[in-house]
Amino acid sequence: MTRRRIHTDLAPAAIGPYSQAIIYGNTLFCSGQLGLDKSGAKIVAGGAEAEARQALDNLRAVLAQAAMTLDDVVKTTIFLTDLADFETVNRTYSEYFKSPYPARSTVQVAALPRGARVEIEAIAIKGDAEA
Repeated sequence: MTRRRIHTDLAPAAIGPYSQAIIYGNTLFCSGQLGLDKSGAKIVAGGAEAEARQALDNLRAVLAQAAMTLDDVVKTTIFLTDLADFETVNRTYSEYFKSPYPARSTVQVAALPRGARVEIEAIAIKGDAEA
């Protein structure tokens, strides 16, 4: 198997030496998505809810470039600069994913790039893994 870089102009470009995502076999490893507008110029206005929504829209665009959807996501990690935003982000997250929900971790961090409040990363698997 070879690994392949996934890139789409429908989500902000990586802001460092990393890829938006890497696909290896049928597994996609998505880098954390911030609430950056598509140009990558600025964090969207509107606080944690707006940032979470934009981060998830960016994630959806990266998945689509790999011919995947949010239904293929098996694990997410949410990084918040303030756990007081947990319920707000959780409510927004629930609009994007359906049962059975991906496994998930949520952690508070000291800071995120570009002054973001929310970052969301994901692992997705293409195809049915049921035996």
